[in-house]
Amino acid sequence: MHPPEQRRPQPWPIRLTHWANVPLLAILAASGLQILVAYPRMGPRGRPFALYPFQDAMPPAWLRLGDWLAGARSWHFAFGWFLALNGVVYVLYLALSGEWRRRLFLPRRDTRDAVATLAYYLRLRPAPAQTGLYNGLQRLAYTATLVMGALSVLSGLAIYKPVQLHWLMTLFGGYDPARFIHLLLLALFALFTVGHVVLVALHPRTFGEMITGGRKPDV
Repeated sequence: MHPPEQRRPQPWPIRLTHWANVPLLAILAASGLQILVAYPRMGPRGRPFALYPFQDAMPPAWLRLGDWLAGARSWHFAFGWFLALNGVVYVLYLALSGEWRRRLFLPRRDTRDAVATLAYYLRLRPAPAQTGLYNGLQRLAYTATLVMGALSVLSGLAIYKPVQLHWLMTLFGGYDPARFIHLLLLALFALFTVGHVVLVALHPRTFGEMITGGRKPDV
């Protein structure tokens, strides 16, 4: 493999796993909301959960997939494995190709740039000088999505097999907290998606690169 700095901005494994995430996350989100409808309270035995302000709120039907609980569970668990596999492929590629160096957040390298970029978006300072493929704030966001993805899979497994994986459920504080964390992560993914789409609209070149791979650097 070529060193990361000599590759296209978006190598084909990155593009493949990125676009695979689009339908997979949509299916999992929609089926997950249908599962939520069957038991909309986060507390034990139907009681309210203090940290969840939307007790008994039902997501609109057009956002849900599966029609009923068993159907939604079938969609959710079937495609959840594909999402987990897609994430494993992505992480392995980052590790084996060296792409992690230009994509993952490294505190000593990226913290100052992330703060400066955030200040720029808040109109508090001029645009910081970007070094490499992504700025520090982008690396922080993409690294956070990896952590969120791992937590989503683990919390999903905890509530899927609470008896067999009792140790995992215990790490999340019990069945109900694990279920709340799983839903919270869905909300965070939704917020990330909105922000991601807005930034792509502001910088349309990145959309073309995610399709074509972009121009290979001159060496």
